[in-house]
Amino acid sequence: MSFLGVERSLTGRQWLGPGVETDRAAERLAQQTGLARAVAQVLARRGVEAAAAEGFLAPSIRELLPDPRHLKDMETAAARFCAAVDGRERIAIFADYDVDGGASAALLLDWLGQTGRPATLYVPDRIDEGYGPNEPAMRALAEAHDLIVCVDCGTLSHEPIAAADGADVIVLDHHLGGETLPDCVAVVNPNRQDESGDLADLCAAGVVFLMLVEVNRQRRDAGHGDGPQLMAMLDLVALATVADVAPLVGVNRAFVVQGLKVMARRERPGLVALADVARMETAPAPYHLGFLLGPRVNAGGRIGKADLGARLLACHDPREAQALAERLDQLNTERREIEEAVRAAALAQAEDRGLDAPLVWAAGEGWHPGVVGIVASRLKEVTGRPAVVIGLEGGEGKGSGRSVSGIDLGAAVQRLAREGLLLKGGGHKMAAGLTVARDRLEPAMTRLSDLLAKQGAGDLGPRALRLDGVLMPGAASVEMIEALEAAGPYGAGAPAPRFAFPDCQVLFTRRVGDAHLKVSVGDGLGARLEGIAFGAYDNGLGQALEAHGGQRFHVAGRLELNHWRGRVTPQLRLEDAAPAGS
Repeated sequence: MSFLGVERSLTGRQWLGPGVETDRAAERLAQQTGLARAVAQVLARRGVEAAAAEGFLAPSIRELLPDPRHLKDMETAAARFCAAVDGRERIAIFADYDVDGGASAALLLDWLGQTGRPATLYVPDRIDEGYGPNEPAMRALAEAHDLIVCVDCGTLSHEPIAAADGADVIVLDHHLGGETLPDCVAVVNPNRQDESGDLADLCAAGVVFLMLVEVNRQRRDAGHGDGPQLMAMLDLVALATVADVAPLVGVNRAFVVQGLKVMARRERPGLVALADVARMETAPAPYHLGFLLGPRVNAGGRIGKADLGARLLACHDPREAQALAERLDQLNTERREIEEAVRAAALAQAEDRGLDAPLVWAAGEGWHPGVVGIVASRLKEVTGRPAVVIGLEGGEGKGSGRSVSGIDLGAAVQRLAREGLLLKGGGHKMAAGLTVARDRLEPAMTRLSDLLAKQGAGDLGPRALRLDGVLMPGAASVEMIEALEAAGPYGAGAPAPRFAFPDCQVLFTRRVGDAHLKVSVGDGLGARLEGIAFGAYDNGLGQALEAHGGQRFHVAGRLELNHWRGRVTPQLRLEDAAPAGS
């Protein structure tokens, strides 16, 4: 049944509210714990009982951290790493070029630096080398090193790892594994086919952190003391977890909560410099990690020198960190300009092809490989469908895909690679990368669309807007929003609470930039709530509210705190509206 009777909102969505059972659970939770009803509604939606509420609001690493040895090959990987450290062997770290790869490498470099052991960092060039280990790089690293640790990559790299003749290889990864594993010392990956899947939500940095927990344990058992303080490294794990869109549940949630506290202490020069160039003026939150810091770390791997992000995160010299951060900030600005040009062309092409297919895709000559993943994400957001965007050059196309909840894109892409329609392909449920021969592009995308249709992608309608309940504008206080934030962090797998504000007057509107709307709404009794609707003129929401003509609306969105010139005020991130009485 539609919430507030909204079958079709101004953005074309049906509103859905909490079910009867969730409402009852929230009422019980509020009575038994004394929590505000709005907070109780959030916890009830997550299935939190009264006895567990306190622990949920203050997640503990000690209580939620899994035993690293639950992952296959973990003890072997840690033992080989310890042997390399104790034997002063030459260690190389081969890392992916994104935030997760950079943070994973920085974790190892930080740990090794604190124990006085240098290591070589190698990050492949996105355009010249592509994703993951390649034979020339692995062969060269093996000639100069005794141990190569591949982070956020390597699970499907059979031939490149075999080329590392003379060196041992450890893989610490989280991407979907194939039927066979590379021949190496250890492959630690919660998404190996022979794993239980209990830890499948970990990003690569989470896997690396668990290995360092096991390394410290083995060294402590061997009489080497406690080792480097790992809790101080959780800022890197939090950054990777949010930027890689890993579900914020279980231990991931604890990683982010504790990692944000570490980051707020401003002890890591690289992150301090990055926060400063990003003009972060408040304590770090998941939003900052996902939309301010993450894109800048990624910028080097997308359109600049691939190792810049990892070097920044591992940097301990404030001056060097400042220079690296400024370079990444500049590259991020250039990336946005390139992205916008590709986005416009890709959307136009996808619209011509049709946005109601199981797969939305586009391919273009010379589209920069560094932005196709971001553009795929934009297409997914616009259409609510899995999306793939491919840049063509010569006889090949290199692309990235992003999926929606319930559709496993990575498994479908891997199947295409096994069937020979792709030159390469892999990933995980929500994201994938692929390389395709130009003359196989159309049949490959047709087959991928068919595979996704079998998972139900073709039956997806306009995404409903799920709401946690009803609030009045006067209830949106700073204190209540702070209480809601304490129930976070929010992100993938843990959506931020959304509330409806019924029967509101539109008191003020002002267009901001090309597509955004500044708005104030009231309850008619004197209470007023300021709001911002991003992209409102892209979906008709802005035009309708601006031309309200005195009509009253139900409005819906997320509450947040607005920090401006030392003042903190409530603000509604307005996402949708519907005429009252519709």
